[in-house]
Amino acid sequence: MITLGKDSKVYVLCPAGIATGGPENLHQLAFSLRKELGIDAYLYYIPPNHPSPVPKPYEIYQVPFVRQIEDSKLNVLISPEADPLLNIMKQHGGVKKAIWWLSVDNYFLDWSSLSSPAYLLNRLILSLSMKFFKRPLTDIEKRTPRKRGSSLDAGRLPDVLCHLVQSKYAESFLVKNGINPDRVAPLSDYLNEDVLRAADEPSVKTDVVLYNPMKGYSFTRRIISSAENTGIKARFTAIWKMTRNEVIETLKRAKVYMDFGNHPGKDRIPREAAIMRCCVITGRRGSAAYHEDVPIPDEFKFEDKNENIPLIVEKIRDCLENHEERLGAFEPYRMHIRNQKSTFMEELKRIVDNPLYESARGELGRFAELVKSPEHVHAYRVTPLSLWNAAAGGMDADAVLAVLERFSRYPVPQNVACEIR
Repeated sequence: MITLGKDSKVYVLCPAGIATGGPENLHQLAFSLRKELGIDAYLYYIPPNHPSPVPKPYEIYQVPFVRQIEDSKLNVLISPEADPLLNIMKQHGGVKKAIWWLSVDNYFLDWSSLSSPAYLLNRLILSLSMKFFKRPLTDIEKRTPRKRGSSLDAGRLPDVLCHLVQSKYAESFLVKNGINPDRVAPLSDYLNEDVLRAADEPSVKTDVVLYNPMKGYSFTRRIISSAENTGIKARFTAIWKMTRNEVIETLKRAKVYMDFGNHPGKDRIPREAAIMRCCVITGRRGSAAYHEDVPIPDEFKFEDKNENIPLIVEKIRDCLENHEERLGAFEPYRMHIRNQKSTFMEELKRIVDNPLYESARGELGRFAELVKSPEHVHAYRVTPLSLWNAAAGGMDADAVLAVLERFSRYPVPQNVACEIR
C-alpha cells in the first residue's frame, strides 16, 4: 500500500510536548518503523520550533526528530486526522501521504475555538471544581467546540495514498462517507509495556468505581447519585491529572471503570482498566458501539438513557459484590489487549511494502549465515566459512561488497570491506 525504496524516509507528524494517548500512538508508530522494520523514520513535531518537543514519558522510544521535511516523492508523511496537522501536510506537495485516523471525533473539533474565552472558562471551572470538590461542575465534553455537520468533507483532505484506521468505527465512518475501501487499511495500536507489566503484579481490589470526568459527565453524575441513593458504599473517583504511575496504581485498586462519554477511537483507559482486572461498563457511543473495538459482553454496555440508570447501578453493585466471578467475562478482552502489539506489527507490515525485501534476503543468503529470524527483522552474520562458500559458488569479494552497498542504508565501513577482501 505504501511502497518505500532504499533511500526513503518516513515522517510522522505529532503535536509537540503533549503526553496523551494519541501522541504516544504516533511515537509507537515511528519507533516500530525504525526498530522493528528497519525503516528510516522520524517524528516531525508541531510546532517544529518547540524547544523541548519530546514528552518525558515518551523518551523511552528514542525516536529522532527533524525540524524540516525533505519534500521528495521518495518520502512518506503520515499525519493523524486533526485539522491543524492535516493543514501542515497540505504544505508538502512532493511527498507521498497517509492519514492515520486515531479517532473520528478529533476530525470534527473546531480547533480554532479551543482558545475561545467561553471554552477556556469551562476548562477553568472544571479544574477548580476537581481541585476543591473532587467532582466536575461542568460537562466539558458537551462544551467542546465542534464543526457543524457530521459528514466527511473529502475535498478538504490532502491527497493521500491511503487512510489508516485505528478502529472499526473510523473504518465505517470513512467508507460511509465515500472513501474507497481499497484505500482503507487497519492500523491499530497497543498499550505501553509498563501497563502490561504492572497488570501482572499482585494487587488488592477495593470498592472503588472510576470514571473519566472529561467524558459524558452529565450522565455519569446521575449514575453516581442513583448509586449513592440506593446504598452502594463504593468510592466514586475521577481519573484526573494523574501521572502514568498514578493511573496504574489507581486502576490496580479499583473494581469497576465506567465510561459513558463518546469513544472517539479505541480508547486507552478502558483497555488499561480491563488489563488491570477492573470490570468495564460503557455506553454505546462512538467506537463502543463496535464489538471489534470494545469487545466486552453486551451485558456491560448500556445506552446512556435515564431509563437504563437503575440497570447500570445494579450492574455496578453486582461487579462490586461479585468481582472475581464477573472478571471471567473480561478474559477474552484481556487476551485481545495483550495481543495488540503483534496485531499492530502484522498490520504495519502489510501497509509498508519494501520491494527490496525478497531480493535482499536472497542475495544475503549467498554469502552470510542467518543467525536469527524473528517476525520482522532478520539477522545475518558474515564469517570466513560463509565467504569461502560464496567463493566456491563463484561470488568474489567485489560481488559481496556490491550487494552490501546496494542494500545498506549507510556506507559499508572500511574495516568491513577490508575484512571481506
